[in-house]
Amino acid sequence: MPVETREISVVGKEDCGIVDITEMVSKEVKNSKISNGTVTVFCIGSTGAITTMEFEPNLSIDVSEILDKLIPLDKNYHHHKTWGDYNGGSHLRAMLVGPSLTVPLVEKRLTLGTWQQIVYINFDRVEKVRKIVLQIIGEF
Repeated sequence: MPVETREISVVGKEDCGIVDITEMVSKEVKNSKISNGTVTVFCIGSTGAITTMEFEPNLSIDVSEILDKLIPLDKNYHHHKTWGDYNGGSHLRAMLVGPSLTVPLVEKRLTLGTWQQIVYINFDRVEKVRKIVLQIIGEF
């Protein structure tokens, strides 16, 4: 089965910077030779995550607020003793959401719902430029 691996870069603001990457992923899928199959979207880095959501400003605020309640960034995590970078909460948030997502492709189209976008979330305490690997697998 044919496989194409591609890479995109994205900038995410600190502390829950959510970026809609749907169009970037869609463009790479359309430019591939694969017509039907899947694309796996994988974030390189342990303080970033990939998921789907309805990408709109108020839901982005809701995501940030609920994560502040579940995993507050100002807590003194044990991880802080290791590197002194005070991003233990960032790592925990990324683990909760996860580093990757697989989306089916049909005739070079992502099979997403009307209000469903692919997003990258930067949980680190600083703005980050992050590499996202796309692995497109399927048939021509």
